[in-house]
Amino acid sequence: MGWVFIVSGAFAFLAAVLNWEWFMNHRKVRFFVRLFGRTGARIFYGVIGLVLVLLGLLLVTGVIQES
Repeated sequence: MGWVFIVSGAFAFLAAVLNWEWFMNHRKVRFFVRLFGRTGARIFYGVIGLVLVLLGLLLVTGVIQES
């Protein structure tokens, strides 16, 4: 499960940093773009991505145990 978090987080982080147009125009992401603005949504997804990567690394290394 940790690897899923790492890949998902890396994807979200890259989408935010590289400002992928197709990602920011997705119907589920547009809500956050309207809520925070484009820059705010990019920051939001960048932070979420980093958190997911960190959580995944903690799971993979065994620091956090899956139940």
